Amino acid sequence: MNKLLYILVPVIVLMGCSKENLELSNPNRITNESFWKTEEDLHSAFAATYGLLKNVDGGYWGVRGIELSNGRGDDFFIRNDVSYLYQLSTFTNTPDNAAASNLWNVSYRAIFRANQILENVDNVTSLSEESRKQYIAEAKFLRGLNYFLLAINFGDAPIHLQVPQTTEDYFMAKNTEAEVWAQVIKDFGEAAADLPVEQPSQWKGRATKGAALGFLGKAYVYTKDWANAETTLQQLTTAPFQYMLMPDYEHNFLATTENNAESLFEVQLSDVGGTNPWAGENANESLGVTTAQEFAPAEVAGWFEVSPTDKLFNEFQKEKTTSNDFDPRMYATLIWDYPGATFYKKPFSDFELQFGFKSMFKKYQNYMQENELAGSSGAANYTSDNNERALRYADVLLLLAEALTMQQKVNEAYPFVNQIRTRADLAPLAAGKNQDQMMAEIRHQRMLEFAREGQRFYDLKRWGLLQQEISNSDKVGKQFFTPGKHDLFPIPQSELNANPMMVQNPKW
Repeated sequence: MNKLLYILVPVIVLMGCSKENLELSNPNRITNESFWKTEEDLHSAFAATYGLLKNVDGGYWGVRGIELSNGRGDDFFIRNDVSYLYQLSTFTNTPDNAAASNLWNVSYRAIFRANQILENVDNVTSLSEESRKQYIAEAKFLRGLNYFLLAINFGDAPIHLQVPQTTEDYFMAKNTEAEVWAQVIKDFGEAAADLPVEQPSQWKGRATKGAALGFLGKAYVYTKDWANAETTLQQLTTAPFQYMLMPDYEHNFLATTENNAESLFEVQLSDVGGTNPWAGENANESLGVTTAQEFAPAEVAGWFEVSPTDKLFNEFQKEKTTSNDFDPRMYATLIWDYPGATFYKKPFSDFELQFGFKSMFKKYQNYMQENELAGSSGAANYTSDNNERALRYADVLLLLAEALTMQQKVNEAYPFVNQIRTRADLAPLAAGKNQDQMMAEIRHQRMLEFAREGQRFYDLKRWGLLQQEISNSDKVGKQFFTPGKHDLFPIPQSELNANPMMVQNPKW
C-alpha cells in the first residue's frame, strides 16, 4: 500500500549559540542552523506538519478530532465516559474543554511548522525552481487548511504568517472571522496555482491542485461567495482532473480502497511506527488511530463511545431505492436489526444497544474482522490504518449544486445532485423544483452522504438551522444548546491565561 507516512522529526531548536559561547556543535541536536540544508529536511518537516492532522489529542482527523467534529451534530451522540467529550456533545462544555483546547493548540502548531517551511525553503539551494514553488504551495495548503479549521470552530482567531522570534511575538489579538477566511482563501488560491494535478505514487497523500481547489471552493461556500464557489468547484468536474464517484459508496471507507478516484484529500494512516497510539510525538507513537476501536461495541473489544441518533436512522428511510430497498448508504453507514445483518462476523442479535438508539456506526469500522483488538492490519495495539477521507468528490458535487442553487441556477444544479442520487440507486429528481425545494434536497442528501464525516454541525451552522434542527431531534443535551453561543467553541482558557491580548468569544 503506497501512502505518505508521517514520520516524526525532532522539533527544530530556534535558539542558536552566541559568539561568547564555545563554538562546538552537538551532532545529536538539530538546530535551525544545521537543518534546512537538503530536500530530505523538507520532507521531514512536511511529514511532521501533515502528522498533526491525525494527532491523537488535537488533530482534526485523529480520534478526538473525529469525536469533536461530529459530536455536536443532531445525528451523533457521545456517551458520558470521557467527560469533556460528553460535555461538548451535550453543550455543557466550558472554556477549559480539552478537546477544543487541543484542536486550537495543534492547529497553531501546524501553522507554526508551515511557516517554518515557508521561511526556510530557500535555504535548500539544490531545489529546482519548480520544486521550490511546489513546496511553497504545499506549505500554504497546510497553513490554509489549519486556518480553515480555526474559522469553522472558533470564528475569530489570530493570524500568524511568520515564525515568532520572541515570546512576545506569540501574543496577538484575534483577527476577525472575515479576516481569517480571507487568509484561508488566499492560501488555498496560491496553493492551487503551483501544486501538481497528481503526486507521484510514492507521495500519495500529499496535497494536490485538486485538494487546494476543493477546499478553496468549500471556503467560498462557507463565506457565501456563490459565484467564486461555482467557478472554482466547476474546474474539478473537467480535465485535467479525473475525479469520479466510486460506483460502490462503501469503497470510500474501507482500508482496501484508499486514495481512490473519489478522494481529493485524505489523511494517511498506517499500522507502523511505535506501539502506543496515545504516545504523542515521539518514537513510541503509532501512525494509526484508535477511532474504530473507540466506536466499536463492547462485544468486539470496543469502547462503545458513540452512537448515531434515531434522527439519522429515520432520515435514511425517507426514500427507498428504485428496487424498493434501503439506501445503500444506510447499509454502509449504519448497522441495525435487518434480516441477515452481521457485524464483526456476528449476527446483530449478539449485540446489545447501549443508549436507546436503534443502530450503531458501521462506516470506517473494521467490521469484516472478528474484533478491533488488532486494528485493520493485525497490529496488536488497537490502531486502524483506514485513512480518513477529508474531502471527497461527492462533497464537491453537492457544494457546486448548492452554489448554483443559491444563484437561482436551479436547473444547472440537477446533474450534480442526480449523480449523488444515481450512485445511491435513487430515482432522478423530478423536474421543476424551485430554489427552496432544491436546497431541501441538498440538505437531505448531505445529511445522508456525510454521516460520521464531521460535516453535519457545520452545515447546519452555515445554513442558519442549528437551533431548529437540534431542537427537532432526539439528541441528548439539546435543551442546553444556546444560539449564538454554541455555534462556536470558546477560546481556550489556557490561551486567555497566557495571552494578555486575547478576549473570549461572545456569550462565553
